Amino acid sequence: MTEHHAFGSLSARQLRDAIAAGTYTARQVTEYYLSVIHQRTDLGAFMAVHDDAALARADELDEAYAATGVVGPLHGLPLAFKDTVNVAGMVTTFGSRLFADTEPQLEDEPVSLNMNTAGVVQVGKTTLPEFALSCHSDNVISEPARNPRNPELTAGGSSGGAAAAVAAGLLPVAPGTDGGGSIRIPAAATGIVGLKPGRGTIPTDEHNDDVKNLSVTGPLARTVEDAALLMDALVDPTQSNGRYLTAAQQGRESAGDLSIGYTTASPFQPDLDITLSQSAVQALTLAVTLLSKEGLSVEEMSFSYRGGYHKNFQTVWTQGLTRIPMPEGAEERMEALARDFLKQARERTQEQYEAAVAELSDWAADTRRQFSAYDVVLTPVLAFTPPPVGTFSAMEAQDDYEYQCKFTPYTSMINVMGLPAISIPIKDDDNGMSWSIQAVGRAGTEGQLLRLGARLEALVAGNKPSE
Repeated sequence: MTEHHAFGSLSARQLRDAIAAGTYTARQVTEYYLSVIHQRTDLGAFMAVHDDAALARADELDEAYAATGVVGPLHGLPLAFKDTVNVAGMVTTFGSRLFADTEPQLEDEPVSLNMNTAGVVQVGKTTLPEFALSCHSDNVISEPARNPRNPELTAGGSSGGAAAAVAAGLLPVAPGTDGGGSIRIPAAATGIVGLKPGRGTIPTDEHNDDVKNLSVTGPLARTVEDAALLMDALVDPTQSNGRYLTAAQQGRESAGDLSIGYTTASPFQPDLDITLSQSAVQALTLAVTLLSKEGLSVEEMSFSYRGGYHKNFQTVWTQGLTRIPMPEGAEERMEALARDFLKQARERTQEQYEAAVAELSDWAADTRRQFSAYDVVLTPVLAFTPPPVGTFSAMEAQDDYEYQCKFTPYTSMINVMGLPAISIPIKDDDNGMSWSIQAVGRAGTEGQLLRLGARLEALVAGNKPSE
């Protein structure tokens, strides 16, 4: 295993290229990653790990490589889906007692099939909160996902297990899902890159273009280039070195000619008291300074959000639970937040729900119009340091939800608008925690965001004091 320690120092793109060149086999790489996964069970990154199936898949890929060459653009890379995705041979628990003892899935859902086409080795399922409802990743059927930078703190959520695994080097990259910030939040909490694609960008996602369609699939990675590599495969699992990887590589030299606005205004105000930590403000200020020095047009935005966002988003967000087939007596076995959300949804009339959807749609159209004055809008991601594990779930349900909104006051609005956004690490604080900014683009500009992210990544690296 000693020679395999080099795997941990390689980016996903470098590892992919080394496997394709025959330097390493899929089995060698899979054995290494399974080993480090089992060494770091303290992080709670995985709901389940399937060693035998993963090694069998690696052998299958090695045999295919010997016969015909690489299977796909991610040939041999270990990967794990969040435990909301159906993968053949694995149980889908949704992080809930209700589904913990169900039978393994017989078939892969489309996004899992596509990743198999791309040549990955699926090693298990990553940790999430019950039904992916929260911005942490605690549940009652597994260990909570902990932050590799400080295991006493949450890794964020709801793709917290995926983020913890990538940040700790337990996976080279991982897909997450994002319905209100669930890729960007854990990426920011753990100091990695998280891209939320725009609505309808990923072929296997639902393409209904309205505010009820909040969740999308996207990449988590340690570098922008690696996020772009996975993004290309999510869009086309047969495409090597596609347009997103090209865009990220262009960003090493230039972000392109962009007009950029920035703001710390949140649509949850004034209903909730949104207070930013000094580190959150410093990260945004540093990003603005670095991009301004590049000669880009960067200015503070002057605009205002329509009212009603807090109430209407909660209505639409909680209504999603009614679409999950629940066994009889489900409420008694659900955790407090999911139980309360389901109760709210069932007591709500269809007229109340439709009114909230209409108001939120008007809000989204107005905010998109204001954002469109710029190519890119910058905001913080997190308002304050990730809280200790268990903080949110110890609260009463509504207090829990509102504290989550205060922690992540800028992410859910991007899902409502259906726009792409990327979380980029900018600085570390004196306690070793990472602080990120969110860059929001117009519809269809994921490549532009990856290019900007790669440029920011390079500028941040160049701005760090020498050792």
